[in-house]
Amino acid sequence: MKLIKPNLYTNSHRDLKMSNATTQIQSHITENDVVLFMKGTSQMPQCGFSSRIAGVLNYMGVEFKDVNVLEDQEVRQGIKDFSDWPTIPQLYVKGEFVGGCDIVTEMTMSGELDTLFDNKNVNYDKDASSKIRDANSE
Repeated sequence: MKLIKPNLYTNSHRDLKMSNATTQIQSHITENDVVLFMKGTSQMPQCGFSSRIAGVLNYMGVEFKDVNVLEDQEVRQGIKDFSDWPTIPQLYVKGEFVGGCDIVTEMTMSGELDTLFDNKNVNYDKDASSKIRDANSE
């Protein structure tokens, strides 16, 4: 009978990479007021959902850190584990997980995103925010 030993190097190496990803994720969230974990970048989104949130934030003049999860598989999975949210994009404001595309879209349309930015002292263009709602109210 052949004894099969688990490959401890692989498991510990994977755990270390995920630990590094978690540290990197926490660092982004701690060091930036607004962070968008997305597919692609704010200037070149790689999916429609990421494009929608980045477009809203850009239009509203919000200064934010974009984290391209397509560049690092550990960060891509790590952010899902970190937030316990299964999809990307994910928006964080002052360390608080806000949500994904549907939630951020609803908050934009209802004015809740404005309220969140006001309460968290995040600068944004209030006129641009109103224009988004006006353009989509018909």
